[in-house]
Amino acid sequence: MKKQDDYQFEICANGVESCLAAQEAGADRVELCAGIPEGGVTPSYGEIKVARRLLLSTRLHVIIRPRGGDFLYTPLEIERMMEDIQLCRQLGVDGVVFGCLTADGDVDVHNCELLLRQAEGMSVTFHRAFDSCRYPRQALSQLAEMGFHRILTSGQQPTAELGIPLLAELNQLAAGRITLMAGCGVNEKNIAAIEAATLIREFHFSARETIPSLMRYRNLSVYMGAKDADEFSREVTTASRVRTTMGRLKIKDERLKIKEETLV
Repeated sequence: MKKQDDYQFEICANGVESCLAAQEAGADRVELCAGIPEGGVTPSYGEIKVARRLLLSTRLHVIIRPRGGDFLYTPLEIERMMEDIQLCRQLGVDGVVFGCLTADGDVDVHNCELLLRQAEGMSVTFHRAFDSCRYPRQALSQLAEMGFHRILTSGQQPTAELGIPLLAELNQLAAGRITLMAGCGVNEKNIAAIEAATLIREFHFSARETIPSLMRYRNLSVYMGAKDADEFSREVTTASRVRTTMGRLKIKDERLKIKEETLV
């Protein structure tokens, strides 16, 4: 019988506030990121340090990504990534999240191994750079052999729900060598269906809600970023949505338990 405790829930946290909401709801870990519109980049020293101080029961993983865009990195970018990993180690971070590709869409074994050595002793996730690999089955085997603990993937589709066929295949191919974590578009409406179709046990989601700005005076002729962006609201993870999403699998397992007890 499957138990809810067998699942691992990771919250994509865009700040300390989201980290605290994840902890309040009982999530297993967070992936702390800045620059969510870019797909997530390395957060600031202060963000990591405060999150580490306040996260007491939820593990802290930090994305190591120097910029948005592709995953083909220069030597200078790799150097910065190595320094960020070292900083995370000094701050007591539990794990780091990164991924490097070659220009041809293969796993950049050389640079990944450099970063893995820097992260020795920490939990390491290969992020959704995996979804840009041209040969995902080969990449999975490579990453398992290199020592990555898990792969965050949407099954090479815009959302994990659309990627169910490949996710199911990859999870079977992994065969315990490496963990598959389904992410991107996972929410309270589809998490149970994704689990049932893929048998994946780890899930990555944001569970955010829109929080309006408290600014009373607003100069709408000035903008700090993209012209059409809403700069008077922000997205923050809420404990209620985290609980609801995790609860979809808990409810499912309670029903399985009742059914199995009835059959005994």
